[in-house]
Amino acid sequence: MASKLIATTLRRILLKPAASPFLRHPFSTASASAVEPLEDDTNGISMKGVKISGRPLYLDMQATSPVDPRVLDAMLPYYISRYGNPHSRTHLYGWESEQAVESARAQVAALINASPKEIIFTSGATESNNISIKGVMHFYKEKKRHVVTTQTEHKCVLDSCRHLQQEGFEVTYLPVKPDGLVDLEKLRASIRPDTGLVSVMMVNNEIGVIQPIEEIGNICKEFNVPLHTDAAQALGKIPIDVNKMNISLMSLSGHKIYGPKGVGALYMRRRPRIRVEPQMNGGGQERGIRSGTVPTPFVVGFGAACELAMKEMEYDDKRIRALQERLLNGIRGKLDGVVVNGSEESRYAGNLNISFAFVEGESLLMGLKEVAVSSGSACTSASLEPSYVLRALGVDEDMAHTSIRYGIGRFTTEEEIDKAVGLTIKQVEKLREMSPLYEMYKDGIDIKSIQWTQH
Repeated sequence: MASKLIATTLRRILLKPAASPFLRHPFSTASASAVEPLEDDTNGISMKGVKISGRPLYLDMQATSPVDPRVLDAMLPYYISRYGNPHSRTHLYGWESEQAVESARAQVAALINASPKEIIFTSGATESNNISIKGVMHFYKEKKRHVVTTQTEHKCVLDSCRHLQQEGFEVTYLPVKPDGLVDLEKLRASIRPDTGLVSVMMVNNEIGVIQPIEEIGNICKEFNVPLHTDAAQALGKIPIDVNKMNISLMSLSGHKIYGPKGVGALYMRRRPRIRVEPQMNGGGQERGIRSGTVPTPFVVGFGAACELAMKEMEYDDKRIRALQERLLNGIRGKLDGVVVNGSEESRYAGNLNISFAFVEGESLLMGLKEVAVSSGSACTSASLEPSYVLRALGVDEDMAHTSIRYGIGRFTTEEEIDKAVGLTIKQVEKLREMSPLYEMYKDGIDIKSIQWTQH
């Protein structure tokens, strides 16, 4: 196995004294091995001013997932011995790397029922979204000047659309229903003769709702408009068939399905053919759509992750559903005023976005230092503004501020879920004890009916 190969190499390295002060800590090939924190003493871990007793349990799978050890095993040879450039056509090193890349391409394609020739490797879903939205509209700009999308898309889709608006294109941002799903009749009514693209996310990264992509695809087919979908959160978690769903372009990511960061893919339909204007110029790799050396280890890891997801999707789904029910029932059994954001029926079970009434979300997050969770997208978590996704659902601003997203994945255990439930209940009860509004609510006072005055 690859791990034996690298272990032998590292053993030789570690026998030599480290000359650099940066090599004070021993290497580890184990995928679960963590980088040592900034300060680690017998009293716990301290980093960025936060001190905790040990590494927190991880429930933020929508932000990123750990690399599956089997994926790491597949990647290691392409760092150590098979390190050739896949575009080198004159020797064995290049040939074997090229073969590995094409094998990975087939693995990704198989997971979505596509042809390997329809897969373009990129650096991730953000790049794939940019190529799809800007690339299509730039290519067809003489006849197509209008894009349809939704208000709850990922930030990179919304920002790409705003970029097009600055160039003179028109964009319709469709509202969503209170359950987070798009209104199909409004979508149909928004399509115009000059509409060049419809872009709707398959599984929302913040609230986990699954959009009716097959129905949207049928509408797009009826009007002969290409459909793009950001499937970064859907790949390997729900079944995807690009032909059945009539998808023209689809953005994929490696690190959301237990693969490496820094790699993704763009599915581009060949029949009927969809054309894009490349967003990067260079050596013409990936059929000229995405120039740059393809990173063989990353691509191999992405392919391995897709193959594993194809084999284990059904098992993972059943297990994650059971853990989600355990988490939600455990919290609801002890706390009132708990609201699930987004549809409870049409959603991916591994994403549970909950609002807690009479609790401030940032305070709850700080109190849950032993659980790695978030209050929304990792791409916008630095903002103190309430989530634009929740506001698009019509969630009250005070409830939008209290949302916590729990991400459950392949390696999450029942013990971790039980610990998260206990810590959440304890922290919510502690914060509510300090809330005068909660006291008024318990006394039967309708908070919304109160007329507040300013002084």
